[in-house]
Amino acid sequence: MFDYAAARQHMIDSQIRTNDVTNPAILAAFRAISREVFVPVTKRALSYSDVHIETDEGRFVMRPRDFSKLLEAADIMPTDIVLDIACGRGYSTAILSGLCDTVVGLEDSEDRVNQATELLTKSSITNAAVVKGDIKSGAREHGPFNVIVVNGSVPHVPTTWLDQLANGGRLVAVLQNGPIGRTTVFSRSGDAIGERVAFDASVPALPSLIRAPEFSF
Repeated sequence: MFDYAAARQHMIDSQIRTNDVTNPAILAAFRAISREVFVPVTKRALSYSDVHIETDEGRFVMRPRDFSKLLEAADIMPTDIVLDIACGRGYSTAILSGLCDTVVGLEDSEDRVNQATELLTKSSITNAAVVKGDIKSGAREHGPFNVIVVNGSVPHVPTTWLDQLANGGRLVAVLQNGPIGRTTVFSRSGDAIGERVAFDASVPALPSLIRAPEFSF
């Protein structure tokens, strides 16, 4: 029988720690959550590989290196309320649940919401809920949020997301308009939004935010 626990520890030691992620809470969260539970059965052999795993059309579990560094850049506090945009089957939500007070996962279909909810329940996650809504619109009725995490690269960050940040809140997303994506942290201070690039990453695109081609005649 495959030893998933050993593979999980190897992932932490070889893919996360070696990329300068040393926050004990983040390491503990990755150690506590069974990644293989949140990927399709046919792809479980890839669960702890250094790859992005497609779980559904337009949804991926980010490779451990990128997701762990993104979480470290977000500087999540135990008292934070977090919005997890395009949470897919709920792996990112499960990891976040170990870092903050409450997580709201956002998905755009009833099937995705139900599947993520079922998997989170099976994993004994009690401080997270997955809601249905338009990805671009966020989840204003459940905010404001101290942290917003975006699962997938986007060409831009909608103002609707930034408007849902609490004062002092952070939004982390991979902005990609070319071959290289840049993980960017947006921070709210009063009415002002600041931003800084944390690290480079190549992450699959979030289809909901891909701009339609423009035609000229």
